[in-house]
Amino acid sequence: MRPVLVATVLALLVPLAPAAPAVAAPAEGAVAAAPAKKGVPRLKVRPVVRHLDHPWDVRSLPGGGLIFTQRDRAELSVFVGGKVHRVKFPRKQVWVSGETGLMGLEVDPDFRSNRRIYTCQGGNTDGGGHDVNVKAWTLDKRLRKAKLDRELVGGFPTSSGRHGGCRLLVTSDGSLLVGTGDAAQGTNPEDLDSLGGKTLRLDRFTGAPWPGNPFAGAQGPRRYVHTYGHRNVQGVTERADGTLWSIEQGTTRDDEVNLLQNGGDYGYDPVPGYNETVPMTDQGLPGDQIEAKWSSGDPTVATSGGTFVNGTKWRALDGALAVACLKASRVLFLTFDAAGTLQRVRQPRALKQWGRIRTAVQASNGDLLVTTDNGGGNDVILRVRPRG
Repeated sequence: MRPVLVATVLALLVPLAPAAPAVAAPAEGAVAAAPAKKGVPRLKVRPVVRHLDHPWDVRSLPGGGLIFTQRDRAELSVFVGGKVHRVKFPRKQVWVSGETGLMGLEVDPDFRSNRRIYTCQGGNTDGGGHDVNVKAWTLDKRLRKAKLDRELVGGFPTSSGRHGGCRLLVTSDGSLLVGTGDAAQGTNPEDLDSLGGKTLRLDRFTGAPWPGNPFAGAQGPRRYVHTYGHRNVQGVTERADGTLWSIEQGTTRDDEVNLLQNGGDYGYDPVPGYNETVPMTDQGLPGDQIEAKWSSGDPTVATSGGTFVNGTKWRALDGALAVACLKASRVLFLTFDAAGTLQRVRQPRALKQWGRIRTAVQASNGDLLVTTDNGGGNDVILRVRPRG
């Protein structure tokens, strides 16, 4: 990270108390020139689905139900009417290894009419190999069966299953944004012909590269590339102003939140081999590398999925980015100004008692849905509702 940026961040932030992994937090009075005009709401946190195992992603369905994935069980399930049932889904075709399995999930904005959902999952390739791929499915009216529509894009690199990514988002312009991991292979993030360590954009119906991609007219994998130079993209989200953001899990020195710029290089280049002591954004590379809008510093908190929280009922948290943390076992609410400059970090106590947090997603009614990631069948999906 550039010395000027480090000094700026340190001026805004102070570490957490020693009892927990350190997280960048604002120094007292550092943002006194722009105090919050509204108070922070109290949060009512309630488990709504229990006895899960590594629930990786969750989305609202029209009518108030939830649909969610479990990574290691490779199960797609629906929670409706107070009950959970599994969706008939070819789970045996999902390759599960380490950090890879049934991962990212998205529901089409036109689900009421087309009943489409999207998954990102480990797969088996011809010849006994493996990849990570994105598939489109159609759910039946009873929410009991998922029928494959097509594989939209595949061939994401894999190794042991480490750094499998993989998060999905249908953006406001209709494209499908995909965050991928680098498979813990050092050359992937900066290699434009590898789909690892990237964000990708594509047509969610045909799987064609999005026309606005910087290399859309090229041949090969780079047609899909939106941004590159990432390590392990665990979250992708869109702010109310239409800007796209990623949440990236780092090494032992930095996790990152990035404001995505089409064609941007985010500078992770752990070569030779897989040298995890290098900066997450290496300014020694050719060209321009884009610095993170927030970074954890050392030690890291293991950031994962997240979402911008919108709605007046969130009061001072309205517009903040809610970021799930695995190692730090909490949700960070990061407030940025219109230019993307960090203003404040908040860490609600109500979300510090549930263990590892995998993702945070805003529900259709404005609540926050949060999944835990503790394993052993002890995981839950939480509903977080602001109160007063």
